[in-house]
Amino acid sequence: MSKDSLEMEGSEARLKLPVQAPQGRASEGLIARLVSQHGASWVDGETIQAWAEQGGDRVVLFAGDPVQFPEGQDVAVVLPELRRALGGRFEMAVVPRELEQDLARRYGSQRWPSLLFLRDGQYVATLSGMHDWEVFLNEVERVLGLPVSRAPTIGIPLVSANASNAAGSACH
Repeated sequence: MSKDSLEMEGSEARLKLPVQAPQGRASEGLIARLVSQHGASWVDGETIQAWAEQGGDRVVLFAGDPVQFPEGQDVAVVLPELRRALGGRFEMAVVPRELEQDLARRYGSQRWPSLLFLRDGQYVATLSGMHDWEVFLNEVERVLGLPVSRAPTIGIPLVSANASNAAGSACH
């Protein structure tokens, strides 16, 4: 820590902002290994759209809290193996733990761990949980074959009140 970022007040040390981000748990472990060893990208609420719009199929891991959802660490290990087994058909990204909740909510994800599938910047699907290898491989392959769709975020899709009348049929 630099001398400028530490201020002494009596016997208490206080931090002055800005300080360098801690290098602890957020940058270590199996999640960070996806970036350092397997070519995944770090994304957040501001960068995910630009990353997704780079084209093709893209998968974002929301691992969740490793204590509450230890299977998120398992998914972090299996994800590069799934990518390899499917011929590198998708790019990977991970979200810093402290930003996962808000970003997952944006895409309607409510379970941990989850894989968010995007194609050409658009939502495809979310696959939650850890699965046996064959099930996981088949599910990822199935999802990669789905068309883009609307993310299941909070809200109800709007339909015109005159939509049925416009088609020439009356309600009831």
